Amino acid sequence: MTTKRVFFTGGSGKAGKHVIPYLLDQGHRVLNVDLKPLDHPGVDNLVADITDSGQMFNAMSSYAGLDELEAGNGVPKFDAVVHFAAVPRILINPDNETFRVNTMGTYNVIEAAVKFGVRKVIIASSETTYGVCFSDGKTNPQSLPLEEDYDVDPMDSYGLSKVVNERTACSFQRRSGIDIYALRIGNVIEPHEYAELFPHYLNNPVVRRRNAFNYMDARDLGQIVDLCLKKDGLGYQVFNAANDQNGAVIPSRELADRFFPGVPLTRELGEYEGLFSNRKIREVLGFKEQHPWRRYLDWK
Repeated sequence: MTTKRVFFTGGSGKAGKHVIPYLLDQGHRVLNVDLKPLDHPGVDNLVADITDSGQMFNAMSSYAGLDELEAGNGVPKFDAVVHFAAVPRILINPDNETFRVNTMGTYNVIEAAVKFGVRKVIIASSETTYGVCFSDGKTNPQSLPLEEDYDVDPMDSYGLSKVVNERTACSFQRRSGIDIYALRIGNVIEPHEYAELFPHYLNNPVVRRRNAFNYMDARDLGQIVDLCLKKDGLGYQVFNAANDQNGAVIPSRELADRFFPGVPLTRELGEYEGLFSNRKIREVLGFKEQHPWRRYLDWK
């Protein structure tokens, strides 16, 4: 097993607090860098602000814990950076602040990683880059299924910040030659939310239209991040991160026809295949979901 010393930003958030335990279980050492610590056995924490470039350079040249002082060889180098820290959606902060935090924070984290010689960076992009989730009014995508070669076109500050972050990552990858993978993460679902949220979703599928009916189990997201850590040599890549099927009981073609009428299909769809497609992570990274929603709900 190849284990890594991982610098992880935003690990105290909704997704990160499930991803980090998965990485720890795989044997990785994780330093969680966030504005508040993550209380979980085995995780190291450092309170720092991603929008402060000096703090990111300082944090990335830091010991992860007191035990690392014992070897007497100075500060070990991080093997990888996983960057999840962000304002997580619109309507939490003013739009300009959402854009500033997300874009400058990402620039600062990637810049520090590249200049310290870290060879693997994974950043959290978003489903919102496809321009449907936070659109003004009911917006149709250009085509379905949503895949990574789509010409992303958001109209909101959050989705736009993620598009800028992808371009920032691509620029740094060209400059450095390292691996930088951007995960367009779908709607993250925590284990307790299947019972709390999915009955309403399944009975009222229209409420999931803005997400193109996708979901991303937080634990399966941990597997995806781990696969990214272990897959070297891909340069700059964008991956949709979602579970295999739609979060709906309606077959995919019917779902598309009913809720996205007139939108062209670029290929044939499996019976319940996600309209927000994870085909690339399955084929390139070998992702095999462990937590489909049907495992937790008996739904006809």
